[in-house]
Amino acid sequence: MTAVHRWRFFLLAALFPPASVSVQAQDPQRPIVVASKAFAESYLLAEVFAQVLEADGHAVDRRPGLGTTEILMQAIVGGDVDVYPEYTGTGLAAVLGETATGGSIQVFNRVSEEFETRWGLHWLPPLGFENTYAMAMRREAADSLGIRTLSGLAAIAPGLAGGFSPDFIGRADGLDGLAATYGIDFRETRSLLQAVKYQALEEHEVDVIDAYSTDGAISRYDLAVLADDLGFFPPYDAAALLGRTFREERPEAVLVLNRLSGRIGVDAVRRANERIEVDGMPIAEAAAALLAEIGLGTGSPGPELDAGGTGSRGEGAPVLLTLPRYMWDNRGELGRQVTRHLLLVLASLGAAILVALPAGVVLERRRVLAGSALRVAGVLQTIPSIALLAFMIPVLGIGVAPAVAALFLYSLLPILRNTYTGIIEAAPEAVGAGRALGMTEWQLLHRIRLPLAAPVIMAGVRTAAVINVGTATLAAFIGAGGLGDPIVAGLSLTDPVMILSGAVPAAGLALVVDWGLAGAETVIAPRGVAEGRR
Repeated sequence: MTAVHRWRFFLLAALFPPASVSVQAQDPQRPIVVASKAFAESYLLAEVFAQVLEADGHAVDRRPGLGTTEILMQAIVGGDVDVYPEYTGTGLAAVLGETATGGSIQVFNRVSEEFETRWGLHWLPPLGFENTYAMAMRREAADSLGIRTLSGLAAIAPGLAGGFSPDFIGRADGLDGLAATYGIDFRETRSLLQAVKYQALEEHEVDVIDAYSTDGAISRYDLAVLADDLGFFPPYDAAALLGRTFREERPEAVLVLNRLSGRIGVDAVRRANERIEVDGMPIAEAAAALLAEIGLGTGSPGPELDAGGTGSRGEGAPVLLTLPRYMWDNRGELGRQVTRHLLLVLASLGAAILVALPAGVVLERRRVLAGSALRVAGVLQTIPSIALLAFMIPVLGIGVAPAVAALFLYSLLPILRNTYTGIIEAAPEAVGAGRALGMTEWQLLHRIRLPLAAPVIMAGVRTAAVINVGTATLAAFIGAGGLGDPIVAGLSLTDPVMILSGAVPAAGLALVVDWGLAGAETVIAPRGVAEGRR
């Protein structure tokens, strides 16, 4: 156990009763946590894993679109994820930081040995297909420039703009490696989500993107894939990566997943990807069809998977006309997402009020500390939200706990600053009159300062609440659920209806929360102050 994991264990043991901390390690009937990265094929394979496990009687907790390789590695090493689909080349280059020195067998043997030795993680035998990185261009652009290989691309790259997924930029087997091997240096490099890249390429916003060789979008957009003539990219065989506890304590579930090894060919997975990315088929249905094609399923998802929704892409139908029908058809799931989202906001906001409000009162009495405290809260506010969420994973794992902790930190500044400012500026003449009448400092605070500062304090609470509603959508990247789930999935699948099915309720929820707190402000503020603000 590393120092980080020991720290995490002792922190959890201090915060929660021992029985609750060890539930995952002791309960053989707990749901198996199946996660994925945020792109179509990873969603598909994770759903295939889930359906195979459920068909054998195992309960499954799905965590789709959990984030990048780094986030998923933290989650599976920490025991918050049991299994997710990974690629051997990614494990070798992005995780181990090594360069391939052989073929598929050598790379698989290397990652298997090192992952087992370092973290106790286990790779099942590959599923049967490779999904390597591919550099793609618009076909007419590649034809007009006469570009067929990556070496040819290197010669004209200084005049082109590239759009690449965040997971590709900065990796040894990604953009940095291409620059070192081929000398490719683009005029401009933009970070784009996997699905957004294709639209950016089609709209001439960028000239070159990184793709996956099994992407259905390659045929959808009729792209030209450039040959890796120097053999830079390592083998990327897809396989199930298992956590230590899952492998040791659920051997029967491991055997179920092992049935998939060597069964999924590249043509089958490419067809499944095309059903999702081109035809708009729901992921659960595409996974069920894939399992039926390889002889491990019936071709239709179970009842609970059907409840997840139907395809949202209506060919030629305006988004605003399709959206109401899609939201109504998925009202059950949408209701659960709204509830989860609201709970994340209320839990983090309530905790911030309990901490920041008393702290603001104390700082008014200790003004020498106020500047430092407000600067610290301000620094927390400047940390990018997705980075702060990722920082929380080694300590609190994935799910609700790190999301609430991050949102709590973001809520501190507006509440703390407004409480401090409101109390200081609360009618100095009234405070002076109270002192002349012999009122104690507590009486001044309780009867004059806090009531008069209430509107300013509530303005800070309302600001924090609205920020939290928006920021909470990013909690989907660490498995906390909420309205970020359809937004992340929609971005990955180029599905504007799915994106709006999360974005519109999130905007509505922000308005409702702000309206509710505005009503609370009229109750809390003194009558004369409240009437003066109307």
